[in-house]
Amino acid sequence: MNKTDAYPDRDEGIDGYKKIDRYNTGLIDNLSGLYHNVLEQIGEDPNREGLLKTPERMAKAMLFLTQGYDLNAEEILKSAMFKEEYSQMVVVKDIEVYSMCEHHMLPFFGKAHIAYIPNGHVVGLSKIPRVVDVFARRLQVQERLTNEIRDCIQETLNPLGVGVVIECRHLCMSMRGVQKQNSVTTTSAFTGEFLKEKTRTEFLNLITAKLG
Repeated sequence: MNKTDAYPDRDEGIDGYKKIDRYNTGLIDNLSGLYHNVLEQIGEDPNREGLLKTPERMAKAMLFLTQGYDLNAEEILKSAMFKEEYSQMVVVKDIEVYSMCEHHMLPFFGKAHIAYIPNGHVVGLSKIPRVVDVFARRLQVQERLTNEIRDCIQETLNPLGVGVVIECRHLCMSMRGVQKQNSVTTTSAFTGEFLKEKTRTEFLNLITAKLG
């Protein structure tokens, strides 16, 4: 069932701007009922004023946070592939990442740094962050997220190599469990030329460099 079948929810904003979110009404109703029950089970009163619309808001939030299941990262890249005889490293760094840990359903967030070396084709730069979002907007573990981004770029663009580094903070570590507030998890994945120490070192130097 498509989560984004037309269901306009209009929220009047500043200057008359209307935000329109579209959701499948059946899914919203089903999820809202489940969240209503969750509120009861934890000892809350879902019928009190402050919580009356919370189940519906939670349902819409969950569908937004998992919208990656309905998106195709390969098609996104293919929509903006261009022939270009450029064979030096292309780096897009500091891409914001927001995802949900599949173990505790709590957020993890941080930055992704991605590079590839073209092999006859380049891709529109905005498509790289979109690929990150496709895989991040699913229930994830950071290790798999890193590999999925790498594999999608490698298999779609067929570059000479791909490098991916992701740095994230996990609320399942800071809010519960070991409750370590400042820990950061770093994962990396490489193909092709990035398996060579010289290329990998250049990439790592570029993503840590401060311009200006």
